[in-house]
Amino acid sequence: MISIATVALEPGMELAEDAISMRNGVICSAHTKLDQMMIEKLKRYQIMVVTVMEPEDYTTTHYEKIACSRAFKSFSEQYQTQLNAYKYMINDFLEGKAAINTGLMLTVYNSLYDNVADGDLLLDMLYSMLPSEDNITYAHCLNAALISGVFASWLEFDETDTNLMILCGFLYDIGKLRLPNKLIWKVGKLTDFEFNWMKTHTTIGYDLLKNQNIDQHIINAALMHHERDDGTGYPNKLMGDSIDRFAKYMAIVDGYDAMTSARSYRNSLNPFQVIQNFEHGGLYQYDLAAVKRILMHLAAHQVGHVVTLNDGLNSHATVRMINPDKLARPIIETADGIVDLRERPNLEIVAIL
Repeated sequence: MISIATVALEPGMELAEDAISMRNGVICSAHTKLDQMMIEKLKRYQIMVVTVMEPEDYTTTHYEKIACSRAFKSFSEQYQTQLNAYKYMINDFLEGKAAINTGLMLTVYNSLYDNVADGDLLLDMLYSMLPSEDNITYAHCLNAALISGVFASWLEFDETDTNLMILCGFLYDIGKLRLPNKLIWKVGKLTDFEFNWMKTHTTIGYDLLKNQNIDQHIINAALMHHERDDGTGYPNKLMGDSIDRFAKYMAIVDGYDAMTSARSYRNSLNPFQVIQNFEHGGLYQYDLAAVKRILMHLAAHQVGHVVTLNDGLNSHATVRMINPDKLARPIIETADGIVDLRERPNLEIVAIL
């Protein structure tokens, strides 16, 4: 809610609190939808300031509240400006007009990151971003850079490795910009032909970057970010230490972004759903120390949040404690008491409030 001068009221606004006159008591009760007659009445009773509802006051979930906030509006405007700057920069490179400029990429990153209170809020804001179809791959790369910076801070990287990870985020999926959006962002399962075609983005990205004056880790990340420690990845089925460590970090970033980026055909997954997908997919496919630390931070950030459960009643509960051995299944407090979700496999957290 926000305080507003009575002279600035407009029909349709809703009072958030009772409008009270010291002499006459309640002139207009909370949650009244104002019309011109009621506004004139407030003026007659010399009510100078009232509180009215704002869009975020009507929201229900944590992410809806963020999406309606002034901070998100400011971030969205800056995000669009920096997305355009990144897009022009990359297109100039792809068209052979300019070399990769890592300094400008870091400027794009800092312009966004420096205007957000912390990394957790930045990730929360990215949940609500829905880029246009023609910008979706560019936005994916920008988001990956932002996520990379946050994860690097959680992993306590020094400045050199943090900047390197951010640059990997900007460039690791550049090969996708040589493939059609209808393939990369197809709704539904790819055919075998389409999947094999899509997998070429790793080698395309490597070929685009291999002769650029950039760190070898960035080039390797473009080639290897779909390799997995157990040898099940592509394009070369590498295992363990044969995979560049920054490519391993980008595998985590890539999976996280895929699950949390809103699309026209589905909503973002909430943090516990993201963690569950990582756990079910097999943490040993990734850099185990890094993925466990990142997922632990994601889970711990939810402590104290009210959540909605899939019990058919849309019951609410509060996250009280994280189970380190099962991060997606925290201990919650419901109206009926404390529940350990490790012992209730059919109960799921479906929304963060």
